[in-house]
Amino acid sequence: MRKLNLSFREVTMKDVSLLHSWMNEKHVIPYWKLDFPFEKYKKHLETFLADDHQKLLIGEIDGIPMSYWESYWVKGDMIGNYYKFEPYDQGIHLLIGHKGYLGKGYIYPLLLTILYHQFQVSETTKIIAEPDIQNKKMIHVFEKCGFTPIKEVELPDKTGLLMTCEREEFERRWTDWQQNKF
Repeated sequence: MRKLNLSFREVTMKDVSLLHSWMNEKHVIPYWKLDFPFEKYKKHLETFLADDHQKLLIGEIDGIPMSYWESYWVKGDMIGNYYKFEPYDQGIHLLIGHKGYLGKGYIYPLLLTILYHQFQVSETTKIIAEPDIQNKKMIHVFEKCGFTPIKEVELPDKTGLLMTCEREEFERRWTDWQQNKF
């Protein structure tokens, strides 16, 4: 595989139409459930952008927007009610929005890159995810990137699988990927 030019940029309200279109993709709807009418989604995005416990990002490959990311602090998030978290634990949500990028293996380098940035906070020793238990592909992706399943959690919008990625495991996966062993 050729070297990918991966980049992330912060979401702005200029992205609302793009994100709204992604939330209405057949592969996204069952897991995100944000296939709202445009004005309702716009209000949702405004609320999320104003929430300082998270950062919303657009993932790009070669400058083409193709994925959406929510990087957040567990402290201040509802998932903190489901396990004993440390003050600097972080979490991640993601989706491939552009269906032309599905099933091509891009999610691994993108997720590893986001995790790398999250672990730049020296106090962060753990990153969590809670994919829908029905989303076997995403669970596999998280496991491949160093996440370990912990337990099922009943969230307001889904039954999720709480998963954690510890710093040491991530660093091993990151090194393997950097050395093309991944």
